[in-house]
Amino acid sequence: MSFQTSALILSWIAILLLALVVSGLVRQVHALSTGTVGRPGSVGLRPGSPAPRFRDLAPPSPATLVLLFLDPGCATCDHLLDAAAEHIHRADVVLRVLYRDSVPPRAADLPMILGEQADLFDRYDAIATPFAVVIDATGRIRRSEPVGSGLALRHLLDEVDNLSGDDTVHSTRRGGTR
Repeated sequence: MSFQTSALILSWIAILLLALVVSGLVRQVHALSTGTVGRPGSVGLRPGSPAPRFRDLAPPSPATLVLLFLDPGCATCDHLLDAAAEHIHRADVVLRVLYRDSVPPRAADLPMILGEQADLFDRYDAIATPFAVVIDATGRIRRSEPVGSGLALRHLLDEVDNLSGDDTVHSTRRGGTR
C-alpha cells in the first residue's frame, strides 16, 4: 500500500469520527433547546418535614430558627456572616451558624456560632454553602435553600414573619421536585 492510499484511508476515518462527534453535539443542543433534559433535583429538606435534631438547636423562646450553613474558605460566607451578625438581636428570629469543619477565628466569639456540625450538613442536605434553613417553632422546615448574599439573607429574614404566621407550607424552590 502506498503512502497516498494510507493517507486517504486515515483521512476518511478522521472524517467519519468527526461526523459522529458533530452529530452527537447536534443531538445534545437539540435536547437542551427543547427542554427534554431533566432538571437537577432540589437540595435541602422538603418544606413541612421535621427538622433533624431540632431539640438540640431550638431557641428557648417560641421564635423561628434560621440555620446558616457556612464554609470558612468561602468569601460569600464571610459576607453572609457579617450580615447575620447585624440581625443577631431580633426577637422573632434566632440565628444559628454551622460550619462543617473548623470555625474561622473571626467567627469563634459570636454567640450564634454552633461550631463544627458536619453531620448536620448531611442531615439537612446542605450540599453547597452558604445555605439557609428556616424552621418554625414546632420544628417543621419552612424553607431550605442556598443563600448567595447578605441581601438574600435579609429578604429571607423579612419573610420569616409571613412564613410563621401561615399554616400552609410554601415552597420557593427553583430546582426540580423530590
